[in-house]
Amino acid sequence: MSLPHSHPDIAAIIVASGQGLRAGQPLPKQFALWRGKPVLRHSAEAFAVAGIKPIIVAIPHGTEEVAEAALRGVPGVQLVHGGETRQLSVLFALEALAGDAPASVLIHDAARPGLPENVIERLILALDTAEAAIPILPVVDSLVHADGPLMGDPVKREALRRVQTPQAFAFPAILAAHRAWRGEPNAGDDAQVAQAAGIQVALVEGDEALHKLTFAGDFAAEPRSVRVGTGYDVHRLALGEELWLCGIQIDHTHGLAGHSDADVAIHALVDAILGAIGAGDIGSHFPPSDPQWKGASSDRFLTHAVGLAKAAGFRIGNVDVTIICEAPKIGPYRDAMRARLAELLRTPVDAVSVKATTTERLGFTGRSEGIAAQATATLVPS
Repeated sequence: MSLPHSHPDIAAIIVASGQGLRAGQPLPKQFALWRGKPVLRHSAEAFAVAGIKPIIVAIPHGTEEVAEAALRGVPGVQLVHGGETRQLSVLFALEALAGDAPASVLIHDAARPGLPENVIERLILALDTAEAAIPILPVVDSLVHADGPLMGDPVKREALRRVQTPQAFAFPAILAAHRAWRGEPNAGDDAQVAQAAGIQVALVEGDEALHKLTFAGDFAAEPRSVRVGTGYDVHRLALGEELWLCGIQIDHTHGLAGHSDADVAIHALVDAILGAIGAGDIGSHFPPSDPQWKGASSDRFLTHAVGLAKAAGFRIGNVDVTIICEAPKIGPYRDAMRARLAELLRTPVDAVSVKATTTERLGFTGRSEGIAAQATATLVPS
């Protein structure tokens, strides 16, 4: 399940106020490059793609310029200065939200840049029945105490869990908990602060992609492969419907019937992009059973898919779309189609191909009962 629409009652906080250089970088690790972009930017973009704003980012004093450069262009970002401890940094960020308080807040560590959208979804759903929720993973390695003979006795791992961020909270509850915190100066995480205030914390499944960048080896260059995805879609031709193909409205006797505007070419292209990053298909992101997508412009679907690809660390290399129909003739519209797709994909026009073919009057397309489209998308590391 995904979050293709905005969440006006949910804000995010990214804690990026550490000064440590343990990861072997020449500047704090939240501003170091990882997979081609600053560590901090990855999670900020993931929140933005999920439609969550504002995104409050707590940064160290004196790093305003580098932080602004790292986050330039990410919508909804606001910077605040962090404190001497993580807990104080979170408190300062919460106070920045208090004037126009959201219903809920996600609090995340910048050092966990691989933020999957499905973890965000699970946390938000958990807040329907709980005041707090955190992502966890099982402990799979053997554990021992290192302070005894032969490293001590083995530790039973069955009852242990690894805790990750982001952690989700009802905003009033976590703000009150941080204001009242009198525990260790540097609380381990926000769940610790919440539990000290008597808040029950729900557990949801985390993700291995959320591992924390800690050591120099975490920043070692990783070979990133080119990704390729394919898509195919069909819609029925019907009287009384508008005909949209590749984001362009075409004057024709019939239009395509569907829950959205039924732009079969864009639908195929969306599936190709989603397939390249292993993110399912268009139906799982924009289910036809959801009334909010009735009559919706398919431009929104394509923009969402491009945003997901960007959050995964990829940009569009090139796309190739083939429209299969007897009529209308695609040739007169091809240049406009390429230009519109290039605009939506944020890529040069010469990286966009639109072609058309017939089936020699065979099959449903040959009988002009419908139009089909197939697409291929190549994604390259950003």
